[in-house]
Amino acid sequence: MGTIGQHLLNGMMQGTIYGLVAMGFTIFFGVMNVIKFSHGDVLTVGAFGGLVAVWAAHSFGLSVPLQFVAAFAAAMLLSAVAGAGISHFLIMPLRNAPPLNMLLMTMMVGTVLREAIRLFFPNGTNPQRFPELLPSGGFNIGSSFFRTDALILIVAGIASIAVVYWIINRTKFGLAMRAVAEDVETARTMGINFARVIPLTFALGSITAGFAGTIYGLYYSEINYGMGLLLAVIGFTAAIVGGLGNIWGAIIGGYLFAGLQTFVVAAIPSMSDYKNVFAFVLIIMLITWRPTGLLAERGSERV
Repeated sequence: MGTIGQHLLNGMMQGTIYGLVAMGFTIFFGVMNVIKFSHGDVLTVGAFGGLVAVWAAHSFGLSVPLQFVAAFAAAMLLSAVAGAGISHFLIMPLRNAPPLNMLLMTMMVGTVLREAIRLFFPNGTNPQRFPELLPSGGFNIGSSFFRTDALILIVAGIASIAVVYWIINRTKFGLAMRAVAEDVETARTMGINFARVIPLTFALGSITAGFAGTIYGLYYSEINYGMGLLLAVIGFTAAIVGGLGNIWGAIIGGYLFAGLQTFVVAAIPSMSDYKNVFAFVLIIMLITWRPTGLLAERGSERV
């Protein structure tokens, strides 16, 4: 029974990371009908940017809280720049190309980013230790132990999800995003700058990846150049399960996938190495039952 709290915490942490990644996929698809498979590698770029920022802040003698802030700020900034750059220089010129061309291009961009980290980052082939910037230890509730750092990161992740949702639904920029998602030509006639909204939209979606990558590094104390591959597959799966184009669906899909993984680990510990296999099999069954996802996209709520 003492492990229940840890399983619950791990599931919440993984669900928060998956939900953030899935939100990015949903934002890209909702506005531009683009499945951006370089999203996971943008996450990796952000995580490594956060690591370098921590090293730099430490070398300047900054306190641990400022190193923590620097990690997230650098990760989000670098991810936003990467996402906006991919949008402006690659996706926009190909927006009228066949969907397979766009899909192939984003996959190749992801490979370029991943290999660039492996080849040019110091000792990039090997996993990199991410410094511990949060309080260690925790507390017990009954027989369950809860890590303090995990709780802080979960709260931060949920808060970031809430901020992105608020931006989309409560700001002028979010209104412009939704207008473009609904009808590009009508949005243009209303004076919305399409060429400006799209890169900013991709920057916003990529920020969620950078944030998720930094959370991953802080929680697991390690990052590597290939970490974005599986996270992208799981995040995209979560977006599909929830209903591609539906923000709440993406979040629910992320927590559902994490819940399935956690259930396998808790119920059948000897099969924990196969948790992804079990989760994907159950997701395949779910998608077969509901091909449009748990929360099917409605025409007026694409993002």
